[in-house]
Amino acid sequence: MSALPTVHLVQIDPVWEDRAANHAKARQFIADLAPQAGALIVLPEMFATGFSLNLPVTAEPRGGPTELFLREMATTRQCCVVGGLVTTLPDGRASNQALVIAPDGSELARYDKNYPFSMGGEDRVHAAGRGVSVFEWQGLRIAPLVCYDLRFPELAREAVRAGAEVLIYIAAWPAKRTQHWITLLQARAIENLAYVIGVNHCGADPQFTYLGRSLVVDPHGVIIADAGGEEHVVSARLQPQIVRDWRAQFPALRDAGLA
Repeated sequence: MSALPTVHLVQIDPVWEDRAANHAKARQFIADLAPQAGALIVLPEMFATGFSLNLPVTAEPRGGPTELFLREMATTRQCCVVGGLVTTLPDGRASNQALVIAPDGSELARYDKNYPFSMGGEDRVHAAGRGVSVFEWQGLRIAPLVCYDLRFPELAREAVRAGAEVLIYIAAWPAKRTQHWITLLQARAIENLAYVIGVNHCGADPQFTYLGRSLVVDPHGVIIADAGGEEHVVSARLQPQIVRDWRAQFPALRDAGLA
């Protein structure tokens, strides 16, 4: 196991509404990566179907095929795996979620997207979640978030208040707003004195084109890993002490009443 925690960002171009093809594609990327046990593997928002609002295709019950796929990846690779899926809710609606699975197959966190993308009609099919979820991996406290949530800094603050040192945004962020994506990821890192990880789609679907640019940003706002626009995996090592030292040296969180 690496001395420093390692994160792998799986940037893929999903096959539109084809769960089996996307599971196979992600499985191959992870097999080719051959990650060391204990690594963190992150897949984008709705990676198994693309950002479709067609619930008969995208929505799955608890324990459905994408959840089973994430468990398979976590247990066979002995890694922590984060991935996006749409899960049917007890009231018949659906939720756009980030699911986190531990190497033993247990569920570490299940986060419901707090801010469905109303401009694209997502709020008509996906119920808004409430609150954040924080899990621990390799001694770091991590909050998973989803795409449009990035535009709401108060949500990141809530995660930091709950102890988060790393914010992960899984996304299907369109190319025409790529500059917003990059700038906001850096802003969330700077203002929260936290690592920020953004994992995006690349390629195109019937609705949007995506430029990828999956990033790892350090607590000073410096980009330390950038996937560019191609379909591949980019990796980075995180240094927990950088977060803790900077938070101890620079009093912004304390002055905000968060530390």
